[in-house]
Amino acid sequence: MSPPPASPPPNFPAGPAWARQAVAALVAADPDLAAIEAAAGPLPWRSRPAGFGGLLRTICGQQISNQAAGAIWRRLSAIPGALDPAGLVAMEDDVLCGVGGLSRPKAAHARALAAACLDGSLRLDRLGAMADEEAVAHLSAVRGLGRWTSEVHLLFAHDRPDIFPSGDIALAASVAQLKRLQVRPAPKELARIALAWAPWRGVAARLFWHHWRHVTGRPIIEDDPAAALPAPAGGGTLPA
Repeated sequence: MSPPPASPPPNFPAGPAWARQAVAALVAADPDLAAIEAAAGPLPWRSRPAGFGGLLRTICGQQISNQAAGAIWRRLSAIPGALDPAGLVAMEDDVLCGVGGLSRPKAAHARALAAACLDGSLRLDRLGAMADEEAVAHLSAVRGLGRWTSEVHLLFAHDRPDIFPSGDIALAASVAQLKRLQVRPAPKELARIALAWAPWRGVAARLFWHHWRHVTGRPIIEDDPAAALPAPAGGGTLPA
């Protein structure tokens, strides 16, 4: 058996110092988690832009594989004006679906997001001052975002350390496999299990996704931060 890689995949940083401290704390509290990096290598620190562009990217990933979402994102983000709320809100389905590759429901979600940014009902510039549940509720109030989309965005675009998207199927499968559970836990049960990893549930989620990609052999190139596009002016702020 070949040794695990000594560094994260190309273009993926190892993560901030606080995240490495969190990993150490998680492993000390739950020895099962030590097996993840031992087999899969160091945790790659994936990130997405905050603001409108980052949320639009997360909408692309709703209920489909990361590889499919990455392909759609590349098509959508190449459309002139698609990363600007004022530009996207005026786009019809023949553009968002025919050119961008979105399904019709996701095209409606994207327009609802753009409209909320324009009318001020969604204040992306205030997310940083909100507690986790407040921020999730604020984002989820927009049609089509929902809890999973809101939690994933806050986790990857804002580096929230204690958010655990318990409705994520891959997370449930990963926890079941690593914890040797007979069945995949339902969202409420998964949220209960994840309480053991507070206050670092967001880092635990990253570790479990890392584990699942390793055991399934799935690549992570679709989330390559080198290919991520920054949020346009007026569509939200990038994290400091």
